[in-house]
Amino acid sequence: MFYKTTLKDHVRIPPTLFGLKLEEAMIDQIKKQYEGFISRDIGVVIDVCKINQIGEGIIIPGDGASYYEAEFEVLTFKPEMQEVVLGTIRDIADFGAFISLGPIEGMIHISQTMDDFVSFNKEKTLAGKESKRVLKIADKCRARIIAISYKDIQNPKLGLTMRQQGLGKLDWIDEIPKPKASKSQKTAK
Repeated sequence: MFYKTTLKDHVRIPPTLFGLKLEEAMIDQIKKQYEGFISRDIGVVIDVCKINQIGEGIIIPGDGASYYEAEFEVLTFKPEMQEVVLGTIRDIADFGAFISLGPIEGMIHISQTMDDFVSFNKEKTLAGKESKRVLKIADKCRARIIAISYKDIQNPKLGLTMRQQGLGKLDWIDEIPKPKASKSQKTAK
């Protein structure tokens, strides 16, 4: 899920940026420091939205840069358990598919791609034996997050499933038959 998060930090403004307006220099430095930052608590930082407050600046002897305490808002993506996400299949391997969710990537084990016996072929596709459904690179899909691991903080792992109703390749979701009206509903019309 995407969040707007307020953070506080001391921001270093090097002398090379002293010619800019303070807010421009501050945004430049915050973006360099925070974009792509990953944390278990706030998720993946996507962008700096705005600066709310800038404190009094100080210069540290021997450095030449000025330091300001700042409060600023960032846009983050923090995956949540059981969240339904949209993504694009980036790669397919014999054990499953990798799906790009924008700022982060997830993996769908071959057993979680569809309710069918699934096989991998050399064209890098996953095919259902009975349903004849095929999953290939660049397909748009809807999946549910079933596992989140921050063991490697720079590369969090997401486990996904597409086996539940309303999930899977978007074309498959459109194929789901609508429930038929009962006799009592037909006569009431």
